[in-house]
Amino acid sequence: MNDKSRKYFGLIRDYLTIYLPEQKAYSSNTVKAYKETLSLLTSFISEFTGTEYGKVSFEHLSRKNVEEFLSWLENARKCSVSTRNQRLSGVRAFVKYAAERNIELWAYHQDLKVIPVKKIVKPDEIKYFSESALKTILQMPDALTPRGLRDLLFMTLLYDTGARNQEILDVTVSDLHLEENPYVIITGKGGKTRLVPLMQRTVALCKRYLEKTHRDWVASDSLFFTVRKGIKVPMSPDNTEKFIRKYGDRARQINPDVPSGLHAHMFRHSRAIHLYRNGMPLELVSEWLGHAHLETTLLYYANANITMKRNAIDKATSQISVLRNQEIVIDWENDEMLIRRLYGLA
Repeated sequence: MNDKSRKYFGLIRDYLTIYLPEQKAYSSNTVKAYKETLSLLTSFISEFTGTEYGKVSFEHLSRKNVEEFLSWLENARKCSVSTRNQRLSGVRAFVKYAAERNIELWAYHQDLKVIPVKKIVKPDEIKYFSESALKTILQMPDALTPRGLRDLLFMTLLYDTGARNQEILDVTVSDLHLEENPYVIITGKGGKTRLVPLMQRTVALCKRYLEKTHRDWVASDSLFFTVRKGIKVPMSPDNTEKFIRKYGDRARQINPDVPSGLHAHMFRHSRAIHLYRNGMPLELVSEWLGHAHLETTLLYYANANITMKRNAIDKATSQISVLRNQEIVIDWENDEMLIRRLYGLA
C-alpha cells in the first residue's frame, strides 16, 4: 500500500461505516448495495489496470476506466441497464463524498459526472380491464340473435383462453373438445399448438353456438365466419375489432371501469392479470399464454400489480439478515481479502 491507496481505502471505510449508516441513516440493505458497488469497482480496476488490489487509488477512477467497468457489468456479468445505472450512481456518490472532503479529488468527481446514464427501454404499458368491466362487456351482445351469440362467444373465448385475436379466428370446429375435461386447441406463433382448458360457461356457449351455426360441420370449418355472396369465409381481424370496439363503447356508458378503445388484445392481458393476481405462478401464466420464453411474460406482467410487488418485496426484505460491521486489527500489507475486511468491502 502507499499513501494514495490508503487515502482511497480509508475514505471507503469512513463512507460505508460512518457516513452512510450514521450520518445519512441509510438502512443496512442500502449500505450493502453501496459496498457491493465499490467492491466490484475496486476488483475490476485492479484486474483491468494490472494494479495490485492494495494499491488501487483515486487515480485509477478515470472516466475511461469507469466506463469500462460499466461495460463489463453489462456484457460480462449480464447486468440490466437499470443495474448498470445504479452502479454508476453509487460510484458517483462515493467520489463526490470523497471530493467534498479532499479538494484534490474534485477533478475525479467532475470527470465522472459526464458519463451518461443509459436510457431504459421499457415495454409499452399493458392495458387491461377489471372483472367488473368484463361482466359489463359480455352483457352487451344480444345472445338471442345469431350475430350476438357469435360475438359473445368470440369475446368469451378471447378472455377464457387468453389467446390472440388471430389465434381464435384460426380455431376450427374440430379444435373444440367439449365433453369430459373440455379444452380447445390453440395454434400460436410458429405453428406451435397448446391445449387450453375451457370453463363451463364457455363450454355451454360453444355448444349453443355449434347447434345454431354448425349443424352440418366438417373438421376444417372455421369456428367463426361471415357469409359473402352465400359463401362462408373466415372472419377477419378487422371485423372482430370493429364489434369489440362497439360493445366496449356501449359498456363504458354503463360502467366507467370499461377502458376506452377496447380491443381484442385487452382480453388476453386482462385474463393473464386476473390469473396472476389470484395466485397462478408466473411460469404457468407464461405457458398458458404460449410465450416461448418466461422473460417475455416477466417483461409485461411481473410489474402489473403494485400490491403483489409490494408484498413480494416486504417478504424478501424480512429474510435478509442485518449487516454488522466490525473492524479488524491485523497485519494485512497487500492481502486483498484482509484489505476488503478492514475497509468494509467484504
